[in-house]
Amino acid sequence: MKGENFFATCPRGLEQALAAELAALNAREVKPVDGGVAFAGDLALCYAANLESRVASRVLWRVGGARYRNENDIYEQARTLPWPRLFDVRRSIRVNVAAIKSPLKSLDFATLRVKDAVCDAFRAARGSRPDVDTVRPDVRIHAFLTRDEATFYLDTSGEALFKRGWRTKAGDAPLRENLAAGILKLAGWSAPTPLLDPMCGGGTFLIEAAMMALDVAPGDGRTFGFEKLENFNEKQWLTLRDRARARRQPARTLPLHGADKSGAVLQLARENLTTTGLSEAVRLKQMDVLDGGPPAESGIMVMNPPYGERLGAADELAAFYPRLGDALKQRYAGWTAYILSADMQLPKRIGLKASRRTPLYNGALECRLFEYRLVAGSLRRGKPRPVTQ
Repeated sequence: MKGENFFATCPRGLEQALAAELAALNAREVKPVDGGVAFAGDLALCYAANLESRVASRVLWRVGGARYRNENDIYEQARTLPWPRLFDVRRSIRVNVAAIKSPLKSLDFATLRVKDAVCDAFRAARGSRPDVDTVRPDVRIHAFLTRDEATFYLDTSGEALFKRGWRTKAGDAPLRENLAAGILKLAGWSAPTPLLDPMCGGGTFLIEAAMMALDVAPGDGRTFGFEKLENFNEKQWLTLRDRARARRQPARTLPLHGADKSGAVLQLARENLTTTGLSEAVRLKQMDVLDGGPPAESGIMVMNPPYGERLGAADELAAFYPRLGDALKQRYAGWTAYILSADMQLPKRIGLKASRRTPLYNGALECRLFEYRLVAGSLRRGKPRPVTQ
């Protein structure tokens, strides 16, 4: 796989953050595009990207591509690829097809044709074909169609990379881990700057921050799709993983603070922190964001407040957001707040002037990351007045 081409997907809005991560891993030909980053490198880089990237969703290995006009062209192109040399016939498969401006009428039919091509290639070469498993496949095959070109990939990640393996159970509409890490990067947070999540839920922001501060590789503790490919170099992989484990710093108290008004939700955060071995790094407190105060004179606040159906009726939203704006303005002078919300009316309701708005996606849900630089009494520029505790 020396000099191979890859494409790492990520939540839209985080392409530049992902490009910076890949460049730091010495990827070549790094090119951000909408929804991900194309790059080149060898097998070791592919392993490292899966292990080390905090922002990527998947790392796809490009195995072929050609122009097409119809589904039969796609079948013929897929049929010529050396699938039997890439993975064993005993591996189960799943095919995913995505498209932008493709003239094809049915992506489901295109998916079926790619699957047929892969199975026919195996039947010709091995006398048998792989089974299909759409839930937990060993090997994921991706095809991406533009107006006239089909590109074929093998997924080297397996389960999506935001599934770090620490989440004991999902809370209500959980924030994806790679989106949380990306937001921390967009906020420019790094230790020892104090970080507060006053509506911490299961603790995703806090866990990602602790992993960043202690140099914990996000992929340590899970398995990957590349381990099931024929060219898997186990010795090379274990060397990379052991190197990452050796540099991990032991858990220690960090300026990471989480709060939630629900004791049950806070217990979920504690369980998740225990699973990651990071309990010592984070201070948790039962507190309503509308009543509490800051843990330090200045710092960065991140939050993913309830919105839409998570909070309830529109009148509850209308009552909550102005009170949140007042609490931030009155108690958090000197802090910079980053609020992720799918509610595009939030700026109007919260009554604060956003200094930046970044479009982001949590899964398929379109959101905005609103930045608020907080000054006592108002958001006018000037020296913040001291806040009495």
